[in-house]
Amino acid sequence: MDHGYLNDILILFAAAVAVVVVCLRLKLPPILGYLAIGVSMGPYGLGLVDDTERTRDIAEFGVVFLLFTIGLEFSLSQLMRMKGVVLGLGGAQVIVTTAITAVVGVYFGMTLEGALILGGVVAMSSTALVIKQLTDQIELHTRHGRNAVGILLFQDVMVIPFLILASTSVNAETPSTLTVISAVAKGALALGLILIIGRWVLRPLFHSVARFRSTELFTLTVLLITLGSAWLTEQLGLSLALGAFVAGMMMGETEFRHQVEAEVRPFRDVLLGLFFITVGMLLDLKILPTYWVWILLLLTALILFKVVVIAVLCRLGGWNNAVSLRTGLVLAHGGEFGFAILTLAISGGNIEQHYGQVVLAALLISMAISPLLIRANGRLAARLLPQAVTMSKDAVREHVEVTAHGLSGHVIICGYGRLGQTIARFLEDEGINFVAMDLDPVLIQNAVKAKEPVTYGDASSLDLLKAAGLEHAAAVMVCTDGTGPAFKILHNVRSVNSTIPIVVRTRDDSELQNLLDAGATEVIPEILEASLMMASHLLFLLKVPAARIFSKVRQVQRGRYELMHQLFPGVEDSLMAGGNSPAELHAIDLSSDSWATGREIGALGLTGQEVNIIAMQRNGKRTPHPADDTRLESGDTLILYGIPSTLDEVERQLLARTTESEVVVDG
Repeated sequence: MDHGYLNDILILFAAAVAVVVVCLRLKLPPILGYLAIGVSMGPYGLGLVDDTERTRDIAEFGVVFLLFTIGLEFSLSQLMRMKGVVLGLGGAQVIVTTAITAVVGVYFGMTLEGALILGGVVAMSSTALVIKQLTDQIELHTRHGRNAVGILLFQDVMVIPFLILASTSVNAETPSTLTVISAVAKGALALGLILIIGRWVLRPLFHSVARFRSTELFTLTVLLITLGSAWLTEQLGLSLALGAFVAGMMMGETEFRHQVEAEVRPFRDVLLGLFFITVGMLLDLKILPTYWVWILLLLTALILFKVVVIAVLCRLGGWNNAVSLRTGLVLAHGGEFGFAILTLAISGGNIEQHYGQVVLAALLISMAISPLLIRANGRLAARLLPQAVTMSKDAVREHVEVTAHGLSGHVIICGYGRLGQTIARFLEDEGINFVAMDLDPVLIQNAVKAKEPVTYGDASSLDLLKAAGLEHAAAVMVCTDGTGPAFKILHNVRSVNSTIPIVVRTRDDSELQNLLDAGATEVIPEILEASLMMASHLLFLLKVPAARIFSKVRQVQRGRYELMHQLFPGVEDSLMAGGNSPAELHAIDLSSDSWATGREIGALGLTGQEVNIIAMQRNGKRTPHPADDTRLESGDTLILYGIPSTLDEVERQLLARTTESEVVVDG
């Protein structure tokens, strides 16, 4: 049996590991590394790996699992909440882009199917690149960020009919129009059948599987349904990805959606990486000298065309020039689904090889430069439309000023999600005025309709903080997601007012001290506060006096949650530490010949070692914080708290059997 393709896959995975490490260090999307591997190592590059049919078949499952996870996120309720952006703006972008591209394609002699497929390729942008880059830049919930996400969502849905069309073999006897209609009709029929079956079968099936509490069985069931749905659509003459997408939609309607996504993600990421490598392998480097002019022209046309189309559509949708241009810049590139559609179209003969190579090269280059375009979208907009950007910022600032007009001694709430609104209710009950800012336009629209003092705006902007009356405010509450915006808010607030109280909410305590150093008055980690709340409720149920419980909770809070950091580490903690070596608990048992046995705790010399004895266990009795004059005995168990490296050294010294350690410890 020939296993030559296995050698190729091993070479590709080895190269992928190295390239992903480099991309992560350079803070670049791994997709770019995968494409570079395919181009350089494929049959048209160094020739280290053959572009085999088996490799492509395996890589295609990456697209299958990607569409499956997108199906998990897709729901009718989400679509209805964003219907204006998704259906209106997203639908217009795909239709207009596809129509114009198809007209140009037919003009250059392409068939209608090929021209429509090419239009779909051009219409797509990279969901993975855009979401990651906007998240890193804290722009995901801005106006242009929300527009981009809405358009991407519609693009992801429209991948299905384009994949159906691309996978339909060329048939000269069948009119082009009938081919298109037939492909769409079969897709709609398959979609309806699978949804009907899934609604009656999936939920009870997963409830039965969940009763066994077996991760292995759960994962196998997820894979069976995903690949089974893909197989079914392929048997109907459609694409594998269609079945996976529909299966994802069905599972997304169940309560197991998040667990399913967690189980599938490793398969998706690995196989999708292999898919991008095989896409890079399709590019024939020998065409570059011959077609480089056409490639550059197509690349320029692709970027400018998408910027103009998306910006015009946003403008027609009521957005100002600055937001419209920034939305266009964010989406002005090719996408991973464009590669998937193009690959199917070339292999099926719907797009000729020389056309496909030019388009493929242009898409690859556009994706390579897209992180730079997304990163610089604000600066480019400010340079191209300085007056529009200024007017946009002025309009937001004026709205904040109007909302905060006449307020003094009020609270500025940065972020008006669930936590921000809860705080607002408490402030209202006490008759304390507030003004809130958030970047979610739907949330703002609903809050303003309810006549609440809430306005759209980036709370990390110093101009908007001043417009909200920072100089006259009594306090600032930071309820934003992530610590990135929190640090910017702290810096800006402290540059104007060094004494105003600032309370910061975080998800955990990983940045607690850094936030305090940056100027936060109080930092409230949600995880630790939840632990405190549960502990206090438990103590109350155990008849511990309420005053004592309250005193204990305040003691922990005043100590910056130090007590709650004193934990025994597990495997997950060690992996998540990432080399930062946080302080932890560690237990040691004293024997008769241990150096520390027979000595008082105060004579151990631990003060300079930054290690504390949290508790001592003796004869089944636990003594918290034993006194310095406590003399240690054989059989005692000491619970130490400190940095792992220091704990190891102290353990070696306390348990040593030689007098050498006495010199070391007593210093």
